[in-house]
Amino acid sequence: MTASRIFCLMIFFAWAQASIAENVVNVYSARHYDTDMALYERFTKETGIKVNLIEGGSDALIQRIVNEGEFSPADMMITVDAGRLWRAADNGLFQAIESPVINARVPAHLRHPSGLWFGLSKRARVIAYNKAKGLPAGFTSYEDLANAGLKGQVCMRSSGNIYNLSLLASIIEANGAAQAQDWANGVVANFARNPQSNDTGQLRAVAAGECSITVANTYYLGRLLGSSKDADQAVIANLGVLFPNQDGRGSHINISGAGITKYAPNKANAVRFLEYLTSDFAQRLFAEGNNEYPIVGETTGPVSELGAFTEDNISASILGQRQAEAVKIFDRAGWL
Repeated sequence: MTASRIFCLMIFFAWAQASIAENVVNVYSARHYDTDMALYERFTKETGIKVNLIEGGSDALIQRIVNEGEFSPADMMITVDAGRLWRAADNGLFQAIESPVINARVPAHLRHPSGLWFGLSKRARVIAYNKAKGLPAGFTSYEDLANAGLKGQVCMRSSGNIYNLSLLASIIEANGAAQAQDWANGVVANFARNPQSNDTGQLRAVAAGECSITVANTYYLGRLLGSSKDADQAVIANLGVLFPNQDGRGSHINISGAGITKYAPNKANAVRFLEYLTSDFAQRLFAEGNNEYPIVGETTGPVSELGAFTEDNISASILGQRQAEAVKIFDRAGWL
């Protein structure tokens, strides 16, 4: 063993021992909401465990933990979208956790089959349409976005967006690759414009009549519903919302979630914190912070105005496993 490696190991063990002595949990998070700070403060008050927070983008945090390797101070990573949780697990970032508390609170389809990560909040990807134009007769599903009668009416964001990749992954799982390809081809043929902007941009375009229909995550609608800005309320007033596939598999949902890192220096504290995040109090604040739905408990905040719906209960891990196939289908369809 080289002198430099021995030195690095000495520094690491000194840091780890100090962390344990200080009774901390080190959290890398892609979430940036004031309500999360209230969660952390209450956890510290209840347990005496201090939460050290590092914030950043999901992909950047994944790469950071990869680069840090066994010397990473991270105990937990919180990120958004099952696809990113799957990427993190695929890079070997997480260790399996067996917690009766978490398993009792988080439904099986919203956690990794081997306990590498767990969903903490969820959102649905819904159809939003121009209320004045209305929906075409018989429109009920994601699949209907490919109907030839919608030519020139559909707005979408790019195929590289993780939310669209996860949606297509769910369609592949439900209908098979061949039908998923037909669907992607049909939606591209119906584009009103080239893919651009984010979900909010699609909602504004539909409300303004630039196109008639789009898909968007429910938390974007929740933000508009809860906004005090007249312009945002005008957008909401011009939109209708449909939860798709209610007569079949249910609406596609995705999750925000977390995993305990492979080399977590404060594993016991991290497990305790993860269990805390599934508590009734934490679930409410965690979900409300981004206008999402809690994994357990009642839905609160503006998003509750959208009403109840039946959700697709395929394993969230599928959304990651099918991503590579989804990318190829989008590419063949010419979905930019």
